[in-house]
Amino acid sequence: MLTLTNSYLQLPVLFYKRVDPTPVRAPAIAAINEPLATTLGYDHSYLQSPQALDVFSGCAVQPGSEPVALAYSGHQFGGFVPLLGDGRAVLLGEIQSPTGISYDVQLKGSGKTPFSRRGDGRAALGPMMREYIIGEALHALGIPATRTLVVVASGEDVIRERKLPGGIQTRIALSHIRIGTFEYASASGDRATLKALADYVINRHYPELINHSDSYYELARAIFTRQAQLIAQWMHVGFIHGVMNTDNVAVSGESIDFGPCAFMNRYDPDTVFSSIDQYGRYSYGAQPGIIQWNLARLVESLVPLLDLDGDRALSRAQGLVDSFPQLFSDAWYQGMQRKLGLVTSESGDAALMRDLLEEMYRSKADFTNTFRALSGDTTCVLDEALHTWRTAWEERTASQRNEREREETLSSMRLINPAVIARNHLVEEALTHGVEQHDFSVMKELVAALRNPYTSHSRYSLTPAEDDSGYRTFCGT
Repeated sequence: MLTLTNSYLQLPVLFYKRVDPTPVRAPAIAAINEPLATTLGYDHSYLQSPQALDVFSGCAVQPGSEPVALAYSGHQFGGFVPLLGDGRAVLLGEIQSPTGISYDVQLKGSGKTPFSRRGDGRAALGPMMREYIIGEALHALGIPATRTLVVVASGEDVIRERKLPGGIQTRIALSHIRIGTFEYASASGDRATLKALADYVINRHYPELINHSDSYYELARAIFTRQAQLIAQWMHVGFIHGVMNTDNVAVSGESIDFGPCAFMNRYDPDTVFSSIDQYGRYSYGAQPGIIQWNLARLVESLVPLLDLDGDRALSRAQGLVDSFPQLFSDAWYQGMQRKLGLVTSESGDAALMRDLLEEMYRSKADFTNTFRALSGDTTCVLDEALHTWRTAWEERTASQRNEREREETLSSMRLINPAVIARNHLVEEALTHGVEQHDFSVMKELVAALRNPYTSHSRYSLTPAEDDSGYRTFCGT
């Protein structure tokens, strides 16, 4: 057991409501994230104990914990909702890791809160397992992401389209402050409230700005930069978040809320897997534009802090929004350089990258395995339609390396381009076994493979036999 604190209680009271989790009848452990437990300093024997099960199922409140549900607004599919909040989650508090990093410990699916509206406050087991799988996949790829410490099968059913086994996730995050939290503060109309939130975020996530003379502008700029880098990282591995509402964008720069998310197989920028995204608002290729739109909502909220002169504050806000395409382009380009083993920059490189993606789209090539084949992984075969492009790429790279350097470059590419991702059919197999058979061994094996994404695996590296363009994911709410 580790000591929990709760710095959110330093914020004005409109940002949270005190609430305890609701106990469940027959909880059982479905998964314990042992590597994350080590990072956090949790004793593994404690996590296996009845006391830990009580805490992580919501059946008991750890001594010293002051649980709260957080309030925030959000633009959902472009429409503003003034009050959302944690309708099925309770923040137990924060722990400090052995390295001194503070992490939120939150239960998701832990029962009704003051923000539940007509919801039951519960979660189905399948979506909680998905959060665990995807969080570990992203983390192993070096992509900032919230992670799951424990998944509990609640022993109770929840009613969605049908009756499903319930589950509770213990989510670990650098914090749960979202763009929607700033929208909520802005909607209060109180500059002091907005300032308190901004100061909290600076102190917790951007301490280098504490004494900066223009700290709020620099805060916005830093969040823009982190989001540009994050979305570029998603794009580099074919990840589609699926529901990029402003309440699902963390100002820490972590990926958060893995509901209808999925990894793309066949390359198509219009790929959508989310069942609720009927018009492709959050498709793979739309993600950079959507995050810019979301960030515009952030700086709109911050306008009162950007300058005392209203016109000048608006001008500065617009300048930030206008800066995003270049921030993203730089992050995307640099990542693609690494994926293609380009150790220098030349004028035709951007066109070479675009040509590859266009050829991949036309030939319906597998995104992951194409880059893996280019990296010299002999278990992957490059699509025949890409051979002409490959010749141009080899000519481009020939001048920057001799034979020894060529193999070193390919080796470095194999440490950039994953062989194993959380492919949809593998995720569904794990969820089916867990939900329908109460067998979590398939999930455990998948997560073990995902933690070594750059190692080819005869089972997990294979492209699915069938096209999955009709595959759909669900929020689980």
